[in-house]
Amino acid sequence: MQQTRAALKMPDLSGLVLDASRYEGIAQPEGDFWLFAYGSLMWNPEFEYLRRETAHLYGYHRRLCLWSVEHRGTLQRPGLVMGLDQGGSCRGQAFLISQSVATQTIEQLNQREMITGAYQSRLKPLYLDGGERVNAVCLIARQDHPQYAHKLDHQITIALVKSAHGGRGSNQEYVLNTAQQLREMGVRDRHLEAIAQGLG
Repeated sequence: MQQTRAALKMPDLSGLVLDASRYEGIAQPEGDFWLFAYGSLMWNPEFEYLRRETAHLYGYHRRLCLWSVEHRGTLQRPGLVMGLDQGGSCRGQAFLISQSVATQTIEQLNQREMITGAYQSRLKPLYLDGGERVNAVCLIARQDHPQYAHKLDHQITIALVKSAHGGRGSNQEYVLNTAQQLREMGVRDRHLEAIAQGLG
């Protein structure tokens, strides 16, 4: 891993503060609201919802573009997790969350997703598979954040994912479960599939 770290010129993440209260969190929309899921939230949402629909977001694509130092890796052996990166489009799942559990759900999401400020929360239009257009909370990777991982070599990505483990489990489990969820939805993500196959 030391050789890999040097080859990647990995940023120094030792100064990160793992405290969601220190960063801009998810602003709670009024009433019921939609949330777009494109990674582990699809197969492990951990919140109540009224509806769950396959949805399409334009202008961003799913990518393993954030170093994980808590949930799927550590500072010493970071993993990689999904973010919405600029360009292209992304198919995932949209969850409709009731106003009655909105405050609790936002708090849970902030503790799960916003503990280092690597995501920015934005309302974006989604297109549900049935044709309905809705505005949804989307968590977009911040390219100016130290955890943002620029384009990585395919084999190094696989090596990093294989070696990382964090508080929520192995990085390999995270990638394989996401790839499996997309297959069950009938969604083709060639980049993620190639990484999953490399994990073997």
